[in-house]
Amino acid sequence: MERSRMLLRFADLADKHIDELAALETWNNGKPYEHAATIDVPGVARLFRYYACWADKIHGLTVPADWPYNVQTLHEPIGVAGQIIPWNFPLAMLAWKIVPSIVTGNTVVLKPTKQTPLTALYAAKLLHEAGLPPGVLNIVPGYGPTAGAALASHMDVDKLAFTGSTDTGKMVQELAAKGNLKPVTLELGGKSPFIMFEDAKIDMVVEQAHMALFFNQGQCCAADSRTFVHERVYDEFFEKAKARDQRRTVGDPFKKGIEQGPC
Repeated sequence: MERSRMLLRFADLADKHIDELAALETWNNGKPYEHAATIDVPGVARLFRYYACWADKIHGLTVPADWPYNVQTLHEPIGVAGQIIPWNFPLAMLAWKIVPSIVTGNTVVLKPTKQTPLTALYAAKLLHEAGLPPGVLNIVPGYGPTAGAALASHMDVDKLAFTGSTDTGKMVQELAAKGNLKPVTLELGGKSPFIMFEDAKIDMVVEQAHMALFFNQGQCCAADSRTFVHERVYDEFFEKAKARDQRRTVGDPFKKGIEQGPC
């Protein structure tokens, strides 16, 4: 229950410090401040509240035995969780990685990418303010070939989670295998196709396709960077999509109405 209360206290602090967190996230990677303040930070607070409610509800499923034995399922923390996150959603990625680990009783060593460490460091400060004991969460900024490689190969890290490119993911898995053969969870880069059929509402699809490609400056593993359009509506879609792209507002991410920052 104390884990639950601590996570709920952090969610309240995230709401209280939304301006600072959103500003730091904009400084981190150039995403519009409006985006960070209305999507990223509130989403992180909701995630903390969601997992806080799971802290006392982690139960095992025990299958009855045929023999006269007492069978139990016992869930135990795995230990030290090493986590490496990318630059496109620095604060959200931190939350997605650390909260499930902490709520189940593990300790965390997290390496933010070298370009975007600001919100991770500030979030750690707020977590300690919320009551997280010292040593439970450790933020280690640094370079992939040094800090990241050390984390992936360290013999005292019991579990590794990585989000990033496919090539780097292969190296991370290899380092983990050469170390203590720790289990590795990989969320790797990929691109999804956007498909438009001839009976679709073109104006609506143009806006959806635009958002699917340019959301978060296009820095998204699920960005629809390929669009397949039925040949009967291709020309009309192309012209309208081109016009929408040309209307996209690019500029100072702290200014109101800016859709895309400098990155």
